[in-house]
Amino acid sequence: MYPYEIGGFITLYGILVGAGVLACFIVFWCLAKKDKLESRYTDFITVDGVVTAAAGFGFAALFQSIYSYIENPEAGFGYNGLTFYGGLIGGAAVFVLLAFLFRKRYQSKMIDIVSNVPLGILIGHAFGRVGCFMAGCCYGKPTTSPIGVQFVDLETGGLTEKVIPTNLIEAVFLFIVFGILLAVYLKKAHPYNLPLYMILYGIFRFVIEYFRDDDRGEFVPGMSPSQFWSVILVIGGVILIPILGKLWAKRQAYLKEHPIVEPAERKRAARQK
Repeated sequence: MYPYEIGGFITLYGILVGAGVLACFIVFWCLAKKDKLESRYTDFITVDGVVTAAAGFGFAALFQSIYSYIENPEAGFGYNGLTFYGGLIGGAAVFVLLAFLFRKRYQSKMIDIVSNVPLGILIGHAFGRVGCFMAGCCYGKPTTSPIGVQFVDLETGGLTEKVIPTNLIEAVFLFIVFGILLAVYLKKAHPYNLPLYMILYGIFRFVIEYFRDDDRGEFVPGMSPSQFWSVILVIGGVILIPILGKLWAKRQAYLKEHPIVEPAERKRAARQK
């Protein structure tokens, strides 16, 4: 853990979050090249991703503010930190909306990146959770087990009691899932990375919430906000499996008859005629 500012304004948390965003884009660019996406569409999704990332941070703050206000209205409505699910849900809505609005401008479609984007999210989220460890947030319950870690108490300058490093545990989980899904996808392209991510992360997050000790408010009685959204995520992932399977098969059949041709190649072919 290193929660201190570097140079008066930079933190390791910020550096790692930035590294995660960069890693997300690098993974997408590499897979886009492998899958031979239309170059203009790759550029568009990159811009869409930048807008989505900015919007995601806003929604992450908004959702947490709502949770905190519901739990304690007397404290008023204000900034109370960030919550991943808020950023994921809000960011996904912005991403899909922009992709839908500009869909007719490109030969490539959202179904073509349905397995690329989740891999980028996984690696970006993993770096972010390491950042959480450095900042000392998203920590677990007190423990006397060997895996317990102590964080710096910024108010006293001392160390906290040992707690379960749920942030690091989640980071390891995300890196492992990223590695497995990437390896499988590189062997054979398929449309199931999105639902697999939703199901696997939803189950993991629901369980790990029982070991976390940072209060994030209560959205539904008896469940943390993240547990509620985890249930929705898993259900959504299960529903998407057959839907994406059919859309992917239809898309692949279409591409066999109408392969993507870059505008420059199309102009070159027209001149040769």
